[in-house]
Amino acid sequence: MNRPGPALRMGLFGVTVTVLGYALFAGWLGLHLVRHQDARDRATSLATGVVVADGIGDTEDIRVRWTDDEGRTHVQRFGVYDTGRHTEGTRFPVRYAPGGTEGFPADPDETAAEDDLLVPILLAGLVALPLAGVWARRGLRFLLTARLPGRPMTVRVRRRTTGRGPKTWLELTAPDGTRHWQRVMWHPATADVPDATPVQVHGRSRRRPAVVALPDGTRLVPLGRRRHRRPTGGFLDESVRTDLRDAFLLPPGTPARPVLSWRGAAWATTAGTLLGTATGITLTGVSPTGTIALALGGAALAAAAWALSDPQPR
Repeated sequence: MNRPGPALRMGLFGVTVTVLGYALFAGWLGLHLVRHQDARDRATSLATGVVVADGIGDTEDIRVRWTDDEGRTHVQRFGVYDTGRHTEGTRFPVRYAPGGTEGFPADPDETAAEDDLLVPILLAGLVALPLAGVWARRGLRFLLTARLPGRPMTVRVRRRTTGRGPKTWLELTAPDGTRHWQRVMWHPATADVPDATPVQVHGRSRRRPAVVALPDGTRLVPLGRRRHRRPTGGFLDESVRTDLRDAFLLPPGTPARPVLSWRGAAWATTAGTLLGTATGITLTGVSPTGTIALALGGAALAAAAWALSDPQPR
C-alpha cells in the first residue's frame, strides 16, 4: 500500500520546526549563558558596593554603586533573589575582572542572571518534547493500527466546517448498517472518492482510532477516536469547492484535486515572530538577548501549532 505522503510531509515539517526552533532558541541563550559564566569565572577582584535603589521593575531588581581597584565608579543593575535583605543603603559585595566594567554578585547563591538564561532553555524543552511527541504518537499509532486485520465497510467523505477551517471526516457504514465517524488528516485522494465506496477499516475496537484503506491503496491517518454519533456542526460535501480557480474550465480529463497551500505556515511563522518580538520587548525591556530568543521561540511555536491544527485546502 502507498504511504500517506501529505501526512508524512506534514509530520516531518512539524517535527523539523519544533526541533530546529528549540535548537536555535536553546543555542542562542546557551551561547550567552556560556559567555556569562566565563566572564564570572574571570571576576577575581572584590569590591564592596552600596545599594542605591531597590524594587526596580516587576522582578524587584536593585541598582548598586561600586568602585573598582582603579578608582572608577560603576552603577549597575542586578537581579537578586533575596530582595528583602538587599535594600537601599545596604552593602552589596561585587566581584569583577581586573580592568573590566561588568560586576557580578559575590554571593554564590545570587544566580538570578544565570537562571534567567538557563530556566527558559529548560522550559522550552518541556514544550518542544510534547510537540514532537504528538507526531511520534500519531505515526506509531498509524503504523500499528494499519497492521491489524481490516473489515469491509463503505465510506462517504465529509467536510466539516469549524472556526479553524474545514476538517475531513469519514462516514463509515458497516455491513449491518452501523455508522461510525472518523476524523482523518487531509489527503488529496479523498477528493476522488464517490459515496458508498468500499474500503478496508483497520482498528482494534469500535472506539479506537481506525486506519481506512481506500481502493487505490491510500491509507488515511486518523485523528482522534472513532465516534458513533454524528459530529456537531455543519458539513460540506468533499466535491464542493470554493476556490477562485473553480471559475476556470479545465481540459477534459484533468483531475481537479485540491492543493494544500503552505502560505498558512508562512503567515503563522510571521505572526509568531512578531508576537514573540513584542513579548520580548515588553518583558525584557528591549534586551536583545531576550527579545531575539522570544522571537525565535514564537516563530517555532506558531509554525508547530499550525502543523498540528491539521491544515486543509479551503
